[in-house]
Amino acid sequence: MTRSIIDHTTSESEKTAPGLCPDCETDTIVHDPDRGERVCEECGLVLTEDPIDYGPEWRAFNAQEHDELSRVGAPLTQSMHDRGLTTTIDWRNKDANGHSMSADKHGQLHRLRVWQERIRTKNAGERNLKYALSEIDRMVSALGVPKPVKETASVIYRQALEQDLIRGRSIEGVATSALYTACRKEDIPRSLEEVTAVSRVDQREIGRTYRYIADELDINLEPTNPRQFVPRFCSELDVDKGVETKAVEIIDQTTDQGLHSGKSPTGFAAAAIYAAGLLCDETIPQRAVADTAQTTVVTVRNRYREQLDAIDQQPAT
Repeated sequence: MTRSIIDHTTSESEKTAPGLCPDCETDTIVHDPDRGERVCEECGLVLTEDPIDYGPEWRAFNAQEHDELSRVGAPLTQSMHDRGLTTTIDWRNKDANGHSMSADKHGQLHRLRVWQERIRTKNAGERNLKYALSEIDRMVSALGVPKPVKETASVIYRQALEQDLIRGRSIEGVATSALYTACRKEDIPRSLEEVTAVSRVDQREIGRTYRYIADELDINLEPTNPRQFVPRFCSELDVDKGVETKAVEIIDQTTDQGLHSGKSPTGFAAAAIYAAGLLCDETIPQRAVADTAQTTVVTVRNRYREQLDAIDQQPAT
């Protein structure tokens, strides 16, 4: 507990050696970065203080109040070609006080919006980036992946654009490959088939471009673990929690044996869920499991038999 706060003048401290407490003359002076003070641990004397509050002068008790009281803009983001620094003209024809403008101002504001949108991109590279980032934003919304994935995908596309990896390839293909790479990098379980379903290019081009970008940008990704897909597939199938737990156990045991090597992770996860349903006496149609994982019934049938043989368990007949 501190004893007292002395004056900030140096007359008191000049009487003692530098680094010593002017009261007890010990060298136990420490700095408290949270309070901005230099305090003697021995006697509790506060030598200097810096009572500056670097926080806002207002208080907010919920997110809405925080947004209303804050006087700063949105943080910088890689998902916009100008990183969010450009000023935009609001689509509502109202002034700063919220009053509606006159009819003769509407046409002028419309022309300002058009020109403002045109001058946001000054060269072909920025137009390329703007279109690619809008494609990434559209696919992120369709896939329902979190914001960090969009930011990572935007950074990957920017790096590909800076190293001229776009030449000879479609913008949509590189953007989709960047998004798929970001999903893999952030451990978000989205299969290549799911990404292809929301893309404007075919799966072969996405896979080829993904391998090229990952190699050129030196992005080393671990193989996708099939267990990442189990919670989402089980949720969509509305199966019991015990089935999900058993499916994870099956995947862990079979992957330790290397059974998943060279096989589709979504098909492997779907087969584990079906096998877990059989072992837990819960009927799950093979067609439903295959449709959820966007794979074929034949794949589910072949994989689940291999898994049951590997763990040496068979469903009760």
